Amino acid sequence: MKLIESTQNKTIRELTKLHKKKERDKTNLFLVEGQHLVHEAYEAGCLKEVFILQDEKLSLNVPLTYCTKPVLQKLSVQNSQAKIIGLCKKMEWTSHPIHRALFLDDVQDPGNVGTIIRTALAFGIEAVYCSSGCADIYNPKTIQSSQGALFHVPVIYTDLIFTIPNFKNNGMNIYATSLHSQSVPLDRVQVPESYGIVLGNEGQGVHPELIELCHQTIKIEMASFESLNVAIAGGILSYYFFIRQGDIKCNR
Repeated sequence: MKLIESTQNKTIRELTKLHKKKERDKTNLFLVEGQHLVHEAYEAGCLKEVFILQDEKLSLNVPLTYCTKPVLQKLSVQNSQAKIIGLCKKMEWTSHPIHRALFLDDVQDPGNVGTIIRTALAFGIEAVYCSSGCADIYNPKTIQSSQGALFHVPVIYTDLIFTIPNFKNNGMNIYATSLHSQSVPLDRVQVPESYGIVLGNEGQGVHPELIELCHQTIKIEMASFESLNVAIAGGILSYYFFIRQGDIKCNR
């Protein structure tokens, strides 16, 4: 049985560097915490190794290293007592036709990005396209918020100024979220077969140059208050577009 007892172990010191984006980008590796995320990573084929508390058990066909509590806490970025941490390689996605997409314009909070990815999976979004100003999807907070959805929904970092017109040219209708007076209320939007929704930065919204590229601006009407958290807005919009396409099947 392989056991690491020292927090100064060379392997552990190298792995803790993955808490930083620079090291994740350099190595194409990242860490996940908890049974659920470790199993999701395994099912996605990107789990390389597992570091687990001495007394815990795991029935996955991957290299296993047992650790003491202090060692796992060294690897952990969460406040809870870590019991299992997985070392993963970054996802690689094959290209395929996309008919439903979200475009994230500088969404900077990792929790928001993770929640949006989770929502995308729930409501049939086939890919999420992020500007370079968005939070890293392999940030521990993003991973935790996604609850494993990042292993199932392609997330691509790109220049939206060029990506959005490419989708438009292929027949996708693009909608930008905006609160200005000319925006169409959500319940009046005619949902097409192929659509993209642009969600903006937490403070500034969607950049004007991206709004100009879209077919229509839309807004969520509210009883009071002037705006919603971007992840909440993304959830409402994704759900509305989903049900208006008749994608929900009721089993009675």
